[in-house]
Amino acid sequence: MNNNQNNVVKSFPETKTHQNKLFRLIKSTLLLSLLLFISIFALTAFFSSLPPSPARIFYSISSAVIPSSSYRSCNLSTHESGPTRLDHILFGLGGASKTWETRRVYSQLWWDPNTTRGFVWLDDNPPKMSPGRSFPPYRVSVRAWYSLSPTQNTPSSSDRMARILKESFELGLPGVRWFVMGDDDTVFFPENLVRVLSKYDHREMYYIGGSSESVEQDVMHGYETAFGGGGFAVSYGLACELVGILDGCINRYHNYYGSDEKVSACVAELGVPLTKEPGFHQLDVRGDVYGILAAHPVAPLVSLHHLVGAKPLFPGENQVDSLRRLLHAYKADPGLTIQQSFCYDHSRKWSVSISWGYTVQLYPSLISSKVLSVPLQTFHTWRSGSEGPFVFNTRPMRDDPCERPIIYYLDQIKEIGEGKTLSTYKRAAAADGKECAQPAYKNALSVENITVSASKTGPKKWMKAPRRECCEIRNSPTVYSNMRIMIRSCKPRESITI
Repeated sequence: MNNNQNNVVKSFPETKTHQNKLFRLIKSTLLLSLLLFISIFALTAFFSSLPPSPARIFYSISSAVIPSSSYRSCNLSTHESGPTRLDHILFGLGGASKTWETRRVYSQLWWDPNTTRGFVWLDDNPPKMSPGRSFPPYRVSVRAWYSLSPTQNTPSSSDRMARILKESFELGLPGVRWFVMGDDDTVFFPENLVRVLSKYDHREMYYIGGSSESVEQDVMHGYETAFGGGGFAVSYGLACELVGILDGCINRYHNYYGSDEKVSACVAELGVPLTKEPGFHQLDVRGDVYGILAAHPVAPLVSLHHLVGAKPLFPGENQVDSLRRLLHAYKADPGLTIQQSFCYDHSRKWSVSISWGYTVQLYPSLISSKVLSVPLQTFHTWRSGSEGPFVFNTRPMRDDPCERPIIYYLDQIKEIGEGKTLSTYKRAAAADGKECAQPAYKNALSVENITVSASKTGPKKWMKAPRRECCEIRNSPTVYSNMRIMIRSCKPRESITI
């Protein structure tokens, strides 16, 4: 018994020594963990305040693959197959509560509550709202949880609008294949938008839109940025990946000017390039957009922007009424709207350029289609108001009336027979009142109206290469100073010698 007691007594100091060592080890571990956490937090705050740079590429990419807490899982296998329809598109329009009441008139022009889906996202409830369903319903953006800029107390409006994609996605609405972003004054042409997006698989990662027309804007904001006013489309496959990183990414690019530039930077972190479609029009130009629309590229017209304050599309009308006139033609034949065609009358040595549903230009001389396809410069750059440069070639609109075309604007349009339209264009007086006195011009000025007969474009028109068709000029009887020209079967960018 005594020996056992002695052994027990001797073990007490050894046990206490081991406990002290264990306590010191735990204390040291906790202290090191705390110091490490503080260091990581401080470094994160420091790097978040810096502008993005190539040196931080690893930081950006590694952050991009860490999903946020609000990330929703995607199951693309549940998506139905078949052609893309308008109800597969969810529009997300950026707006402000103070201006929505006045600017929504542009959305009313194209929005159909029975066929279009989406919302305009505002910073607050608008002060007043007139009743009606002919414009998009509104939602108020939530305040983002991401870190604020050290120099600002609240998130910027561009940060808020950059998150519209995320908020639209998180609504979880069924059957959405594409998220289309735009502004509250963007005029979309929905059927043509469907035709464009139908070419792409929404389950893949696609970022589709257009850049600015003015080089100075593209240099400043990036040629790989889809400008938001003209609208851009994000496939469901890309949205699944993008929404998981968007808040943290917006915080990294907080100092970028526009929401579209921020979204572009986030898309670039995922390695997805911009797919350009020429039917998206930011219209970063000042003055008269006539020259651009009269020589539209051979592609469906998808959107128009920056029309507030611009010269009306049709003379003698305000901009909203001008757009109504253009949309009237669009409803008659969406795929052919403002598509350019060429016709020649060699007996008179006349050249005719047609922007279907909008305008006709008559030249009392023979001009190559290569020249006619170049837009007349009736506009200036967006930022500096200079003569250029633009991302396309231009030709000058001369002061000399003998070097300008005789211009006609759409007067009326109607459907005739099975799948055909008849549109009439009326001669407009020169803006400066000057007319060329040369004999060739005097004969051409006797043409008061030009009528175009055309076959409608089918829904699959833009899914295949254009088919070459005839373009024929016929003259109706001359009634003194009023002469009418009939042009039949004109298709985009077709020309024929007659």
